[in-house]
Amino acid sequence: MRKLFTLLFVVIAFSARSQTRGDFSGTVTDSKNQPIAGATVYLLNTNYQTSADRSGKFILKSITAGKYTLHISAIGYAAKNIPVIIIGTSRPITIQLNDASNQLDEVTVSAQKTEEQAQRVPFSISTLSAKQIQDYRLWDLKDLTAIVPNLNSGAPGDGRTVTGIRGIVTTSYDPAVATYVDGVNQYGLDTYIPQLLDVDRIEVLRGPQGTLYGRNATGGVINVITKQPSNTLSGFAGVDVGNYNQQRYTLGIKAPLVKDKFYLGVAGIYSGFNGFYTNTFNNTHFDKQHYFLGNYYLKFLATPKLAFTLNVKNYNNRNNGAFTLAGSPDDALSHPFEVNQNATTKMVDNTFQSSLTANYSGNDFNFTSQTSYQVNNRYYTTPIDGDFSPIDAVSIINNYGGKWNKVKTTIQEFRFTSPASSTSKLKWAAGTYGFYHYAPNRQGTYFGDDAGAVGSPMTDFTSINTNTDRNYGIAVYGQATYAVNEQFDITAGLRYDYEHKKENVMGEFLPKGGESVVTRSDTSSTAHYKAFTPKVSLAYHVSAHNNLFATYSRGFRAGGITELGSDPSSPPLYSFKPEYSNNFEVGSKNDFLDNRIRVNVTAFYTRVTDAQVPTLVLPDAITITKNAGKLSSKGIEAEINATPIKGLEFDYNFGYTHARYTTLVVGSNGEEVNLKGNKQIYTPNITSMLALQYGYDLGGLLKTKLIARGEWRYLGDQYFDLANQIKQKGYNKFNARVGVSTKRFGLFFWESNIADKKYIDYAYDFGATHLGNPRTYGVSLNTTF
Repeated sequence: MRKLFTLLFVVIAFSARSQTRGDFSGTVTDSKNQPIAGATVYLLNTNYQTSADRSGKFILKSITAGKYTLHISAIGYAAKNIPVIIIGTSRPITIQLNDASNQLDEVTVSAQKTEEQAQRVPFSISTLSAKQIQDYRLWDLKDLTAIVPNLNSGAPGDGRTVTGIRGIVTTSYDPAVATYVDGVNQYGLDTYIPQLLDVDRIEVLRGPQGTLYGRNATGGVINVITKQPSNTLSGFAGVDVGNYNQQRYTLGIKAPLVKDKFYLGVAGIYSGFNGFYTNTFNNTHFDKQHYFLGNYYLKFLATPKLAFTLNVKNYNNRNNGAFTLAGSPDDALSHPFEVNQNATTKMVDNTFQSSLTANYSGNDFNFTSQTSYQVNNRYYTTPIDGDFSPIDAVSIINNYGGKWNKVKTTIQEFRFTSPASSTSKLKWAAGTYGFYHYAPNRQGTYFGDDAGAVGSPMTDFTSINTNTDRNYGIAVYGQATYAVNEQFDITAGLRYDYEHKKENVMGEFLPKGGESVVTRSDTSSTAHYKAFTPKVSLAYHVSAHNNLFATYSRGFRAGGITELGSDPSSPPLYSFKPEYSNNFEVGSKNDFLDNRIRVNVTAFYTRVTDAQVPTLVLPDAITITKNAGKLSSKGIEAEINATPIKGLEFDYNFGYTHARYTTLVVGSNGEEVNLKGNKQIYTPNITSMLALQYGYDLGGLLKTKLIARGEWRYLGDQYFDLANQIKQKGYNKFNARVGVSTKRFGLFFWESNIADKKYIDYAYDFGATHLGNPRTYGVSLNTTF
């Protein structure tokens, strides 16, 4: 780390040339020319940021001459981007913001590793602001289902979220949709934090993003950006309570410890509830759970050009009924929210993440270094039911001490981009990415007195499987955009990834009360993977508010090595290849009537080769993955956002996906079965979401608004097994929220799944089924300062 800091300061010394500098100042007002105190003023892709004072005035000092984009935002007002040219100290300017009830935000994203206007990005991207996240009452990334076209998330009840976009779905511990939180890649489902806290915005990039994001972005990327501290003292607090004894408490504060130099940010959330499920075996709440999530920032602005940010997150989850699974879809729907399991336990799930980011914005280039470390320890305090029934047949043991089932990942990324002040027609980004992943997993499958009921010839013994993964990889990438003229841009990029995997396996037989016997000695296997992921985009800017694009992109999901299980027909250390996807899309992005209406439309075609097809091996709950087919996915997407009249917000998102296997051969009972033409799993053919919100101004000193909101979501037919035998027909869900808000306070009553629709949220191919959440309701009180 000392060498990194030395390198940074050497780079700064060499690039610090004598250039024209000046101060940039102005005033932020509303449509009535009244000052907006506390408005945030930020030069994109720099460390220059400040807040307007009580008179709405701001100043950014000693800025290098050049062309920039200024982003201005304030609570209750539509965010705005304006181009500015700075040459020395200029006369102050006046920036006017319109009320958010009259105009849509001009959204800024970092999807291409640099900050830019979302409407000019030449591929499909959906964004959610902090206000929208609150309006939708998003507490978990799983709740993005249908809000983003052609996105669907499901969960078996253990806290993991399985997400797919456009028919490219997660079928193993290597996700198909990459998730980044504050720039940190959530490497796998173990170290993944799905809960949302103090979020500034969410960006969802649809389609393969291999060039800039690399492995496991075949379906797309979810970028979560939380709010960072600044010179302005601010904070928030919230209380949410509801049925099933739901309780959620949030609290956060951001403050300058030393003005213009050193900043602190602390935020936390505690949430718990009594559970939706009843265990009829002992008539108790089955999935009673609670968690705590903390997010902590220290930011040091060494110079106006150089900033260091330390970010730490800890997520501690306790679940008294993971895997809320009925034995079959019929059982789940005929006896909703009931399980009948004899082996009950508590899941302990602890995740820790930290990152150190150095960000230099220079005259010739910008430079970012991010070093991150993730660790997850997840285990069951006592054996968990493996047969999902009241008999003593199978239970799973993984509590073998702190050494085992403790997954660790270290990631380092260096990135260079063109400077924010550049007036060149060429904008570029290049970098290198490396990781090391260590996963020592030890799991025992205990066969009890009733093991004969599941086909075991013996009883009262434990089959212990040890699987240790050691993976590392490195990648280099580059992407450039050239503006042929003011209307036409060309973007081209390429990434090269190299990945090495090693797996050690060992098997043991442990009779009850006896000594363990090694059944498979410690054996290992290695595999190497290489991948090139290109990207080409054409963008035509018809006008400042109308853009057309066409994009080709490639993505890949890493290959791997199968684990050791107790099924002799599924031998371990079998190497499977990476999965590749090629995506073609064309689209149009449009703003109308002074940003009152936004309409984005996309058509896509995706072809997947060497499709990784999973088979769940029971009773070990180990997934065996093989390259077994080719997949074709095509469809359309539409997003419409509007504020047609003052106070009325209209959002409609639609997605259609037709995803089928053009070739698919899988094994079943020792025979090969041809499933060509079957539909992809976990993929609704339609996602549709309509949200209407109206705010009526009650006036008064507090500027109180009465707000009413209604949401309709529809998910089309989807399947949960490759044979297409387990199906959930299309269904509707309705949500509502009503309350009052001021600039600093909000009080709302809400209800989700109003009609109490019973539907399959997730199912395994052998039939075990988890339902989506029932009807819930409650009240939320929040404040900001």
